[in-house]
Amino acid sequence: MKQKEASYIMYRLMQPSDWAEVLALWQAQRGDTEEFVRGAVERFAGVQNVYVAEENDHIEAVALAVPVTLQGRPGSYLFGLCGQGSLLLAGLVDTLCAQQKLRGAGFVVAVPASPEHSTLLQDKGFQKAFALRCLPREVERNLWSQAEFDSVTAKKLCELRAKYWPDTVQLPPEQMGEVLRDLYSRGATIVSSEQGYGIYFRREDTLYFVEMMAENDRAAEVLMEAAREKEVIVEKAVITVGAAQNLFLGEGTRQEYGLIRFEGEPFDVSESYMRLMMD
Repeated sequence: MKQKEASYIMYRLMQPSDWAEVLALWQAQRGDTEEFVRGAVERFAGVQNVYVAEENDHIEAVALAVPVTLQGRPGSYLFGLCGQGSLLLAGLVDTLCAQQKLRGAGFVVAVPASPEHSTLLQDKGFQKAFALRCLPREVERNLWSQAEFDSVTAKKLCELRAKYWPDTVQLPPEQMGEVLRDLYSRGATIVSSEQGYGIYFRREDTLYFVEMMAENDRAAEVLMEAAREKEVIVEKAVITVGAAQNLFLGEGTRQEYGLIRFEGEPFDVSESYMRLMMD
């Protein structure tokens, strides 16, 4: 009886020669276009932040570590985790976190792609954080509500997030630029005024705001009213905000969103916000 060969597993940084295998694995697991995967690997994370699990000379898992900051601390965003086998993925997560810690990351955040990923990450020391609130609103007709559309750059968006909710997981402008490219490719619109901004998708007669920040509830309503005038047939909105955000306090349904693993001294993230993570 022939003895089964021992499996040889190595966790390492991606090399340029790995691209074809990484692309094939990512597309098989997540179904994204080659353009999206290339943008994620080369611009969102950078090839120097892409980790792979190699088993018997084949790439079997991949994960990206995207630079972020929170409360002035450097950290990483675990993105694109895909592959077969929970033990293999767990080893890759441990490797990514350890290597990012050596590079100065004080934490790693993630948005699990499935309940299985959530369980795996929590088994690896991640804990729930960055809960959201989702709330429906009727949008009034108001011809006087004025706003600008699609005039916010990636750099400006980073500045606005820092202004309205400083306790936010922040991407650098270059990475935020990749997020905006992805949002626009999927039909997103940015509405903005001197008192706030919102990012939404229109589906039939409803505006779905994936992010909204404003000085107060009325400023947020003006943004929705201006968007209604632009989109014409809209009557309703569904808004997603951070659970601790001050907009429409007391309204909405709480939703779990992200996870965090501390690589150094833990710090309070009970009011921290995370969104627009290419998830």
